[in-house]
Amino acid sequence: MNTSVEIAGVKFKNPVMTASGTFGSGMEYSDFVDLSRLGAVVTKGVANIPWEGNPTPRVAEVYGGMLNAIGLQNPGVDVFIERDLEFLKKYDTKVIVNVCGKTVEDYVEVVEKLADKAVDMLEINVSCPNVKEGAIAFGQKADALFNITTEIKKHAKQPVIMKLSPNVTSISEMAKAAEAAGADAISLINTITGMKIDIHKRKFALANRTGGLSGPAIKPVAVRMVYEASHAVSIPVIGMGGIANAEDAIEFIMAGATAVAVGAMNFHDPYTTVKVVEGIEEYMKQYGVKDINELRAIV
Repeated sequence: MNTSVEIAGVKFKNPVMTASGTFGSGMEYSDFVDLSRLGAVVTKGVANIPWEGNPTPRVAEVYGGMLNAIGLQNPGVDVFIERDLEFLKKYDTKVIVNVCGKTVEDYVEVVEKLADKAVDMLEINVSCPNVKEGAIAFGQKADALFNITTEIKKHAKQPVIMKLSPNVTSISEMAKAAEAAGADAISLINTITGMKIDIHKRKFALANRTGGLSGPAIKPVAVRMVYEASHAVSIPVIGMGGIANAEDAIEFIMAGATAVAVGAMNFHDPYTTVKVVEGIEEYMKQYGVKDINELRAIV
């Protein structure tokens, strides 16, 4: 039984990864999860300098998920290399570093610092506000996405995954823009913009007013977008958005995803990732599937 998948020449023992921002760099979860069981650990967003993130409160529970407005708080790439990458070297899993920035130059600086490090792939978070374009996210305009992808590809030594925002009119158009600019793969979806109001306090639940909605509530949207994107491009797609169990993961694979990432459910149950890996293996045995790749885009 083969559970391995390949993306841009990188071979993963199984298609299950962590979604950026929900797993740190694995340190917090290593007491619960053998990181070597995972296809890859995708790190929290890393910037060229430390980011403080947004003011609190910045997390709120909602029906079927959560809103977050963390603001990509992180210690910066130098601390990340010394602390987090050193920690991840102990495990037999692929390492994908999520990169964030406020200008194209910010992204390029991180990409260059990671060029000679033990990193298998880069995932570029284009849901960051582009400060030179009036804070509209890099991933909300096809031309901005094309330009940042092109620039990053000039400097990156590892294969590049562009993480697409769902807050767009056409996900197919964005997927095509990323592919045309040379992206090696795309991942989707990032969070959907949402809002919650506390009617008793008569104020916003988040200090930022809006936040990113994640969790089971967004899964039908995510599956639809992964289906559309995977049919629009020929590069591999990593699917995510509300995956809670193996059935959810297999649904994404059947929609066209080569791999999947588990996000918000890590907060609910820190064992979720390994349960998804084991559940996929059980499903394959039950239905006599010899190779996980047989299931991709089967619908």
